[in-house]
Amino acid sequence: MGVYSKFANAFNKYPLLRGMASYGIIWPLSSLVQQSFEGKNLENYDWCRCARFGFYGSCYVAPTLYTWLTIANSVWPGNTIRAGIKKTIVETVTYTPFAMCSFYFIMSLLESKPIHEAAAEVKAKFLPTYKVGASVWPAVAMVNFCFISPQNRVPFISVCSFIWTCFLAYMKHLDQDNERLRPGKLLS
Repeated sequence: MGVYSKFANAFNKYPLLRGMASYGIIWPLSSLVQQSFEGKNLENYDWCRCARFGFYGSCYVAPTLYTWLTIANSVWPGNTIRAGIKKTIVETVTYTPFAMCSFYFIMSLLESKPIHEAAAEVKAKFLPTYKVGASVWPAVAMVNFCFISPQNRVPFISVCSFIWTCFLAYMKHLDQDNERLRPGKLLS
């Protein structure tokens, strides 16, 4: 059996690995896209930032998302519209806020910021980010819950999250000049 076949078999047998691999690629790519919008190029990309995004996406987002989707599918089995609506509502009010707070807090810690700065970033950026997410992700979640098979839900969401992760990268580095976090300035 060749190397490709071994990977394909592992990805089919363990869908979490597919999610981790896809998030390990999509998240740092999103960081590169966002940095390109900042005017950076190959000579001055922040490769450490990309590595943090890749690490966070593959080692934190994929496992937590996989766990959430596994729980949701167990509690509300099936791909019906009714089950999809229930999962979407619960996801919007539980997993989504958890994921957004975790993103800002953990990424700040990965940047070697102290806990109080990480908490301040969550406080400043959570609500503006959540408002945008709550207007986009319920529709994506409905498609995921109603039309995508359970073993392909993490990879589907990872592909859908490419643009979202570019937005998160933008929000994360909105204050890159070490300007004091002021919620009123965000998305104004």
